[in-house]
Amino acid sequence: MTAIRRFANPADLPPDLRGGVVAIGNFDGVHRGHLAVLDEAVQRARAERRPLLVLTFEPHPRDHFRPAEPLFRLTPAPLKARLLGLAGVDAVVEMAFDAKLAETRAADFVQRVLVEGLGAAHVVTGFDFHFGQGREGGPAYLREAGERLGFGVTCIEAFGDEGGETVSSSRIRELLSQGEVAEAAGQLGYRFTVEEEVTHGQKLGRTLGFPTANMALPAGTALRHGIYAVRLREPDGTLHDGVASFGRRPTVEDDGRPLLETYVFDYAGDLYGKTCTVSFFGYLRPELKFDGLDPLVAQMNRDAEEARALLAGVRPLSEADLALGF
Repeated sequence: MTAIRRFANPADLPPDLRGGVVAIGNFDGVHRGHLAVLDEAVQRARAERRPLLVLTFEPHPRDHFRPAEPLFRLTPAPLKARLLGLAGVDAVVEMAFDAKLAETRAADFVQRVLVEGLGAAHVVTGFDFHFGQGREGGPAYLREAGERLGFGVTCIEAFGDEGGETVSSSRIRELLSQGEVAEAAGQLGYRFTVEEEVTHGQKLGRTLGFPTANMALPAGTALRHGIYAVRLREPDGTLHDGVASFGRRPTVEDDGRPLLETYVFDYAGDLYGKTCTVSFFGYLRPELKFDGLDPLVAQMNRDAEEARALLAGVRPLSEADLALGF
């Protein structure tokens, strides 16, 4: 994937990244709606020969305000940064969203972050971007501040899909919670992908002839429990087709922690300790409880055949999809 520079503080920006075009937002998912914002920023940055930066926030602001309800993150910071790089962004500033930032007045945010910190020449946001204590700052406020302080502002209207519905992170989360990974891919512009370290499990799958690469996904992951056709990519870029189960393994456990278990086809290597990505191409069936291991193994063989057939006919949706799952 395209390399991108990442910073935690605007003050850390080197001189070559100051005075740029700055796209601001959470950009969770870097979906097609976000790309409408980013495309405008890319075109302006290239036309004016300026660097292009994204200003985003970690953790997601909702996690600050509702810590007891972890958000289903579509793209954790490292994956989001790589997707932003593929979209043409030169650097991403991942500001800490904490009590101090939440209490910052809109005027102070503009002065300290946009003007003094980033030296922004132009700011691009979505139509619904708000900032500052109590969300006091919005598009109109930002435009007025830009006119007064010497930077331009462009606000992009909501992006609608082919059916006229607005593409949003919340809508994509809802689709994934229903197992609609193919429809979610149409909203994202690429297949939904997770990235985690492969850990040791009970190794039951190995005894059944289906050794799996196990990943504990972040708290809040609301992907529907079930069986999926997937592709796993190793850190060196090697790609494997497979079938994955996400859930609590009801046949062998009563109520374990949700786990992603990926059976990689025709693979005899060792993935333990590697941070890999898994991209979801199709939902095959819900998680079921079988009356013993023999019917479970029979179903797993059918799942593997169905996943192989599905993956044999897939095509990339975009450059990002090509980089993730092809």
